[in-house]
Amino acid sequence: MNPHALPRFLAATTTALLIAVSGTPVPAVALSAPGPVIEPVRQCGELVQRFDLPGATTHVTSATVNDQSEPAYCDVQGRIERAVTFRLRLPLDTFTGRYLQYGCGAFCGRIPELPFPDCGGDLGGDVAVGATDDGHVSEGPDERWAADDQTARNDYFYRAPHVLSVAAKRIIAEFYGAPPKRSYFSSCSNGGREGLLLAQRYPRDFDGVIAGAPAHAMGPLFGVYAPWLARTNTAADGEPILTDAKLPALHGAVVAACDRLDGLADGQIDDPRACRFDPVTTQCPAGTDQADCLTPRQVAVVRALYAGPVDPDGRRLYPGWQTRGSELGWEGMITPASYLGNRSFAAWLGDNYLKYAGFPIGTPHSSLAEASFTAAEFHRLTAEGVKGNAMSLDLRAFRRAGGKLILWHGWADPLLPATATVDYYQRLSERNGGLRETQRWARLFMVPTMSHCGSGYRLTEFDPLRELVTWVERDTAPTRVIAVGRDAQGAVSRSRPVFPHPLVATYDGTGSIDDAANFVPAPPRRPSPATIRWIGSHLHELPGPVAP
Repeated sequence: MNPHALPRFLAATTTALLIAVSGTPVPAVALSAPGPVIEPVRQCGELVQRFDLPGATTHVTSATVNDQSEPAYCDVQGRIERAVTFRLRLPLDTFTGRYLQYGCGAFCGRIPELPFPDCGGDLGGDVAVGATDDGHVSEGPDERWAADDQTARNDYFYRAPHVLSVAAKRIIAEFYGAPPKRSYFSSCSNGGREGLLLAQRYPRDFDGVIAGAPAHAMGPLFGVYAPWLARTNTAADGEPILTDAKLPALHGAVVAACDRLDGLADGQIDDPRACRFDPVTTQCPAGTDQADCLTPRQVAVVRALYAGPVDPDGRRLYPGWQTRGSELGWEGMITPASYLGNRSFAAWLGDNYLKYAGFPIGTPHSSLAEASFTAAEFHRLTAEGVKGNAMSLDLRAFRRAGGKLILWHGWADPLLPATATVDYYQRLSERNGGLRETQRWARLFMVPTMSHCGSGYRLTEFDPLRELVTWVERDTAPTRVIAVGRDAQGAVSRSRPVFPHPLVATYDGTGSIDDAANFVPAPPRRPSPATIRWIGSHLHELPGPVAP
């Protein structure tokens, strides 16, 4: 059989699986606004006031009109007691009733950019947008703000995104005369963790949540996996073992070995779990060290990265590992980065968490240099980690409230292993009546070749906001989301449909392999493995605190 051609019987198989996943196969539906334009009932400057909200006393400190942008908007800045600073952009002439809140990355400490979403013209200026710094100011190389301030920690761990949602809706009601008709949250990485946490602990805050590459197992990720990445690639003299110069050749060898596993030679690995590439095949001849091969020590490091961390008894310390195909993303994440003082991002993240945020205030802390990868040290992280973890499988209240959840992750993520998100979703499905029942309100999309929250070696952009809005407002569940890659000039060089997990995109045998129109959904060639056995599985039963 031609490996580039889709067997004709696949269409019937796919239709049956789509029906099992989503009830009935649904064609794409054009998105419409929830209603006519809503005019402000107050002047922008009148928003400068205090709002006495339960548990979220809010001070708007400035509100100014920006009419030099498209759309024009009221730029609102303020503070929620004690120290959660925020910013809102409220459209002056185009608002139709939607509110979109963004999250923030890593340790936060600054308000992220607030773009109006670009979704083909039906979204954008019709949406009010907002974000927060999560209650502290980042201190650069050292995140000392968390060392002795439990309030600041709690704002970051679980309070700030919730109180902003409360304050934003009240300010929107003041400005337009009514609260938003629909509220959405969309973010990635730590922001993805915030999205999951909001669905778990504050199930009525948002009608729809997008959680991209979520750092949901925050304590184990920041306190174990990131330090382990850094230590695994550090020699006794402090120098990196695997260097940036080796990554292109290693990645090229991986793709060459595993590209065809999905039946199509297209320069990408669709599901790296099927790839069994052994880096020993790239080992340099004895006594040599060149850019196109690995030394024996480097082979050992790469093998360890592909395997993931274990304790001395062989028990997994995190439900993930570096996927084959993610190697280009290791630059700066696992290898040193000049902008971080010649530390890797993993080293910076792990060291700061262990020193300043990972253990209860007043108890012994740790550091990258002192970290030990044992069960005892793992469990010592739980007391504080549970406050920021977003691992609960109990989303019944979110579901009952009509909430819709989209999870997504890039298969080539070099920092947050994609397998951990698949593991969470499989556990969520098992807890909530199986895949078919769970996909009525929560769906996972796994994006081939994508790195951390964007970029990657083939597909680099993925945004399911339009699909989420359609799901919430029309009850039309997403059956695909298009991912794209761009060339050096910014033109789209490849588009591919991403189907709800576990469906995969399969070439239909006609037309360009760079055009999403020539791919159809199909069952996976191999069944998804069972959930990952690891030492932190019990953390799914610890829901964490909520703000009063």
